[in-house]
Amino acid sequence: MAAKKIMIIDDEEGLCRMMAAVLMDEGHAVRSFNNPLEAVELFRPNLWDLVISDIKMPGINGLEVLQRIKAIEADIPVIVITAYATVEMSIQALRKGAYDMLTKPFEPEELLFRVRNALNHNQLKTENQKLRQELKGKFNFDNIVGASTRLQHLLDKVEKVSVRDTSVLISGESGTGKELIAHAIHYNSPRKEKAFIAINCGAIPDSVMESELFGHKKGAFTGADTDKEGLLKAADGGTLFLDEIGNLPLNIQKTLLRFLQEQEFRRVGETTATRVDVRLISATNSDLEKEIEKGTFREDLFYRLNVINLHLPPLRQRRPDIPLLAAHFIVAQNKKFKTEIRGLSPEAQQAAIEYSWPGNIRQLKNVIEACITIETEPHISLTTLAQFIETDETLTDSDDYNKALAHFEIDYLRQLLSSVDGNIEEAAKKASMNMATIYRKLKKYGLRKQDILKS
Repeated sequence: MAAKKIMIIDDEEGLCRMMAAVLMDEGHAVRSFNNPLEAVELFRPNLWDLVISDIKMPGINGLEVLQRIKAIEADIPVIVITAYATVEMSIQALRKGAYDMLTKPFEPEELLFRVRNALNHNQLKTENQKLRQELKGKFNFDNIVGASTRLQHLLDKVEKVSVRDTSVLISGESGTGKELIAHAIHYNSPRKEKAFIAINCGAIPDSVMESELFGHKKGAFTGADTDKEGLLKAADGGTLFLDEIGNLPLNIQKTLLRFLQEQEFRRVGETTATRVDVRLISATNSDLEKEIEKGTFREDLFYRLNVINLHLPPLRQRRPDIPLLAAHFIVAQNKKFKTEIRGLSPEAQQAAIEYSWPGNIRQLKNVIEACITIETEPHISLTTLAQFIETDETLTDSDDYNKALAHFEIDYLRQLLSSVDGNIEEAAKKASMNMATIYRKLKKYGLRKQDILKS
């Protein structure tokens, strides 16, 4: 552990010297105070990593010291020391914000153990706060790329919805950025300091969906060897995002409806209810009203989820945003792969604007990455772009297009699998593809992992 700055407050000079020596041997910077009033007067925020204070001291006691220090810097961990630990005193210290208590007499090893725990806890807390700030910045409305009128109208609505704690249903074709909008709602809402939990309802087998969402009690079913906290409990105080909500089984729909009505649920195999405070955001690329007509989706649940509806337009309906998105992805890929592509050529940009992009933003991102992989010029040319989407150039010679596409896919698969030592799961994550798609393409081109890794 890196050296930390530790303040010791104790009117016993001998104990102060002992603690300081032990902690300095660990590499920490330590300053001791025998006068608690002097210590409090010299305490400044962001100067210390940990405070260790005795409880019984002349002038002001340790609980008062604790309270004053916490008023100056609420997040700093404080360990209190006492020779007379009682339940009442422990409760008082914890209520006032103490991280831990140390009872006299104690061995140096115990002191080090408590100090390491406190410092690790503080470091994790700092890292978590930093991560939340990064996420907040990442999902700021200004970072959602696009200037089209349709997108700006949508973002105006999203901004208003974020501060109102109500259920939201996001609809739109696959690849339009529904999860990005869900993140933006959460990180611009009063719940931003709490968890954002996402689950794809189409990716989890029906047999385990109930346990994933609501949790289960040990012994509730075969294989339930321990208690499990479900995602609803994990999202307490924050946001639960249910992607592809249309794939939710009817029996789970019923349980979810009951939760939305009562704000409580029962874990599988449990008789007592658990109450949580969770905002629900859901998303779908299917027409739920048609699913209601077919009897595969509950109408009452639909109205509970669809309090606010946000519809994301497909990319073909926001063509002015295509050059901006392409430029955004080029910058990101240059940073990731250490390349220096300057942008699309004028011909390639016009072709991108005219293309229908059936896979929407996700497809555009993947195509840009593929183009950068093989482009040798400063700008992505129409010839390069035409290997991945239909343009006027590709329509005149489909045979050449298919050959070029096959050649690229073979080279790309070879490079991809070589970079992950043949691990299909890692390759799928890196390429944003399904594992099944990679296996299918390997079979299509007669490629074998062992041959690729030997070459």
